[in-house]
Amino acid sequence: MTKLNPPSAASPTASAKPPKKAAVLSIWAMTILIVTNIVSMRGLASQAEYGYTSIFYYVFAALVFLVPYSLVCAELASTWTKSGGLFRWVSEGLGPKWGWAAMYYDWQMVVIWFPAVLMFGAVTLAYVFWPETFDSKLASNVIYSLIVVLGVYWLANFNSFRGQAYANKLSTLGGLFGTIIPAGVLIVMGIIYIAMGNHNFIDAHQSFWPDFSKFSTIVLAASIFLFFAGMEMQAVHVSSMKNPSSSFPKAVFLAVLIILAVFIFGTLAIGFVIPQKDISLLASLLVAYNHLFASIHCEWLGHIIAVFLTFGVIGQVSCVIVAPSSGMLSVGKAGYLPRSLQKTNKNGVQTSILWVQGIMVSVLALVLVVLPSVQSAYQILSQMSTIIYLTMVFIIYFAFIRLRRTEPNMKRGFRVPGGEFGKWLVTAVGVLGALVAMVLSFVPPSQINTGSPLTYVVILILGSAFFIAVPFVVYAKRKPNWRDKGTDFEPFDWEIEGRKPSEVSKWPAGYVPTAEQIRRATEWEDGELGPVSLKYVWEVNDSSIAPQPGRAEADYLKAHPAEAAKLREKEDATQPSAPSRNTSATQSAATAAKPAAQAATPVQDSTEAEKLAQKAQEIAASAEREARDAEVIAASADEIRKAEEAAAKAARDAADVAGNRNESL
Repeated sequence: MTKLNPPSAASPTASAKPPKKAAVLSIWAMTILIVTNIVSMRGLASQAEYGYTSIFYYVFAALVFLVPYSLVCAELASTWTKSGGLFRWVSEGLGPKWGWAAMYYDWQMVVIWFPAVLMFGAVTLAYVFWPETFDSKLASNVIYSLIVVLGVYWLANFNSFRGQAYANKLSTLGGLFGTIIPAGVLIVMGIIYIAMGNHNFIDAHQSFWPDFSKFSTIVLAASIFLFFAGMEMQAVHVSSMKNPSSSFPKAVFLAVLIILAVFIFGTLAIGFVIPQKDISLLASLLVAYNHLFASIHCEWLGHIIAVFLTFGVIGQVSCVIVAPSSGMLSVGKAGYLPRSLQKTNKNGVQTSILWVQGIMVSVLALVLVVLPSVQSAYQILSQMSTIIYLTMVFIIYFAFIRLRRTEPNMKRGFRVPGGEFGKWLVTAVGVLGALVAMVLSFVPPSQINTGSPLTYVVILILGSAFFIAVPFVVYAKRKPNWRDKGTDFEPFDWEIEGRKPSEVSKWPAGYVPTAEQIRRATEWEDGELGPVSLKYVWEVNDSSIAPQPGRAEADYLKAHPAEAAKLREKEDATQPSAPSRNTSATQSAATAAKPAAQAATPVQDSTEAEKLAQKAQEIAASAEREARDAEVIAASADEIRKAEEAAAKAARDAADVAGNRNESL
C-alpha cells in the first residue's frame, strides 16, 4: 500500500498528488494467476497409467471440482473481503469453530503434502547423476529418500526464518524453471516424438471411458482432485477485476482449457514412451524425458531437466513453508492458538509454528520406513492430503449455502450465476464430485505395491481421523489469554448485528454497519464477557451487555422488534427503586476511583498499569450508565411522590367538603 503524504499547508493543491488507482486484473492476468498456481508436473506419471482414459479423468475433475469450487470461492472472497480469507468466509456462515477447522485443514493439508513433494524432489535429484541404471536404484532407496526429504525441508525451513522475501524470490525462479519450462519441453518433445514416427506405447484401441467394473484400478484418479487445489487462495483477487460477474467465469474457462492442455498432453507424452506396466509414480517423468531426448540423440538434456525440476521443488517448498503458517499465526492471535505458538522472530516470521510444522513433517516422513517402497509412501501421503483437503472443501460449500440463506441482502462482488438453480447445481455437483474422490482415496490402488491392504487402509483412516479431530480439540481447550488484543481481525457481521450465525440477518440491502456498531462489537470481543471469555453474543443471558449499536440504538431496535420487546420486558422486571440505584451508582463511582488512582501512580509492571487503567475506564463507564439510569428513576420517583401528594391533598379536600356538608345538614 502506497503511503501518501498530506499536501503542504502553504499550497494545498500544488504538492498534492492524485491517489493511485487500484490495480485492475484483466481476464488474462487472472487466467495466468490461476494456471501458475495450479499446474504442477509432479502427478502426471500417476495418470499416465490410464493412457487415453486419463483425458476423461482430467475433464471430469475439472468439471465437477475445479469449475464449481472456483465459482463458490470467488463469491465468498469477493463478498467478505475483510482480513481472514478462508477463516472469515466460513466463520461468517458456520461460526468460528468451523472457520478455525477449515483454516487448520488448509494448513494441515500442506504439512502432509511436504513429504510427498519432497519424495518427488529426491527422485528428480537422483536423475541428475549418470547413468540411468544408477539413478533408478538411488531413487528407489528408502534411506536416500528419507535423508533428502528431511535435509531439504529443514534447510528450507531455516531459510524461511530470514523472512518471506527470500522465499518469494526462490519460488518465482522455481516456478519458471521447475514448472513452466519443463512442461513446455515435455509437450513439445512428445509431439516431436510422435511426428518422427516413433513407437507409441499407448494402446490405440484404449477407450476414452474408464472401466468402472475394475474399482481398484481407478483409485489413482482420485488424486487428480488435489492437482486442482488452491482456488481458495486465488479467489481473493476477484475483487480486483473489472466487472467480475462476467470476467471471472471467462478467466476460469480459459484457465481450465490451459490447465487441461498441460495435464493431458504432458500425461500422454509420458505414456508415449513408457509401457503401462513400467510406469512408476515418481520416476517415470524423469525416465520419459530421457527417452524423449534420446529420440533426438540428446540424452544429456534429461539431466538438465532433472536439475530444473529439483530446483522447482525447492522453490515451491520454500514459498509454501511460510505462507500457510502465516495465516495460522493471524488466526491464532484471534484466540485459537496458545501464546507460545504466536511468537515471531525479529523478521516477523512465526518461528514457533514453523518448528511444530517441521516436527510434524519429520514424523510423517517416517512412513518411508513403514511401507514397502518409496512410491507406496508417496501414494499414501498424497491420498491423506487429498482427504484433509476435501474435508475443508465440504465445509466451504456448506458455508456458501448457509450464507446465501442468512445474508441474502449482502452485496456480492461476484455471484454464482443461475440464481437459486445455479446455486444448488454448483453445490450438488461440487459436493458429489468431492465425495466420490474421498471414497476412492481409501481404496488401495492395484497398480502399485502398497504392502498389506489392511495396513494401508488403517494408516489412512487413523491418520485422517487424527488430523480431522485436532482443530476441534484445540478449540475446546482454548483459553481466554490466547486472544491477542492487538489482533487486526474485525468482528464478524453476526457479532455486529447481535445474532447467531444460523439466524437470518435483518439488515436491508446495501446496509453498512456504523463505526459505532463496529466499535461496540470490538469492545464486546475484547471485554470480559466477549469471545475472549470463550462466550459469544447468544450465549450470554443478559442482553444488555451484548453488542448494541450505541448511538444508533433506535435504528437497531426498530430493525429488531423482538429484541426490543425482550429488552423492555427485562427492564420492567428488574427495575430497582430510586434509592438503591442511586446507592449503586455512588458505589460504582467510588469503585471506579480506586483503580483510577492506582493506575495514576507509578507502577513497575507496565502490563499491570495497563490492566488497571483499562479496568478503571470500564468501571467509570459503568458508573456513568448507573448514574444516568439513577437520574431517570429519581425523576420518575419524584413525579410519583408529587402525584401521591396531590392525591392526598385531593382526599383531604374531599374530606373537608364532606364534613362541611354534614355540619350544614
